[in-house]
Amino acid sequence: MSNTNKGPEIPTTGTRTKLVPSISQFLKDNSSLHLGGDEDFHAERRKHLEVFGIHSIPKDKQHPIGEVEFTAIRGPHGTIPVRVFYPKSGEEHRKKGEAGALVYFHGGGYTVGSVDEFENGLRFLAEESGVQVYGIDYRLAPEFKFPVQLDEYSHIIDWLQTSGGQERGVHPSRVSGGGDSAGGNMTAAISLRRRDEGKTPLHSQILLYPEARLPFDTPAAAENNSGYYLECNGIFSFADHYLPRGTPPSYKYISPGMQYKEYLKGQSCAGVYTSGFDPLRDVGVEYAHKSREAGNEIVWRHYDGMTHGWLQMTAWSDEAKDAVRDVAADLKKFTYS
Repeated sequence: MSNTNKGPEIPTTGTRTKLVPSISQFLKDNSSLHLGGDEDFHAERRKHLEVFGIHSIPKDKQHPIGEVEFTAIRGPHGTIPVRVFYPKSGEEHRKKGEAGALVYFHGGGYTVGSVDEFENGLRFLAEESGVQVYGIDYRLAPEFKFPVQLDEYSHIIDWLQTSGGQERGVHPSRVSGGGDSAGGNMTAAISLRRRDEGKTPLHSQILLYPEARLPFDTPAAAENNSGYYLECNGIFSFADHYLPRGTPPSYKYISPGMQYKEYLKGQSCAGVYTSGFDPLRDVGVEYAHKSREAGNEIVWRHYDGMTHGWLQMTAWSDEAKDAVRDVAADLKKFTYS
């Protein structure tokens, strides 16, 4: 068992203290921005792009990046747009064919979002870690339901572990997966599915405030039900968008956090990051606890004064940048140590 597993015990629920001022101010300045709010999800798609889109962020708040490549590959359900962030800090690894790669599936309840809205945070993550980051514009629900998204995720992993990675200086054994919220859910799910299918595993997992299961019975779902960007009750609408009829919410690739710890054994190392003012807080903490109990190498970091979505808030919050630095440090250690 790794030293990571011998660290402080991971609880089953998280805590919160006081919302950090920079995040509180951002929420006040963008009071109409909600995820899972009362408005139609099409309006939420538009609003998120208006606030978080890289083209909407002032130039002096855009994080530098060595190079950005816009490409696409043919997937099992059609063309998959891919945006690659090549960090200057990882250029030597790339030249030697030893670079790490992170396949990133963004959050948004499977329904909202695009790489445009995550580019700024992903640039920062790439440069801080020295790892290439591959932002994926996967097919959104409800137009496309489970398992379309996981099919695309696995296809991208296969591509990067072979020809796609080879062309970009990626070492085939250094392909990791990551995501926030619904993207964290899909990362945990694809890790399990690839293990079950006998496919080459992910090198590591990065799970930012993941929706490990539906948060209907946790303290966080009550404490943070509304008013902190992600609206807890709206999560159920997103789940309805994602789940086809006949697939129960408890299914192993839908709710990894509901599975017995014995089933969670034998996975790659993972970083799990949770926030005090997030309705998903406790399902993320619970998943980290259960996964470590299963014997997996887990790094868990909790930000008790933060809310959901801080990867996208680095232009407005130094605390958000600090949190992403922590993620980057873990990713760098996972990849190159």
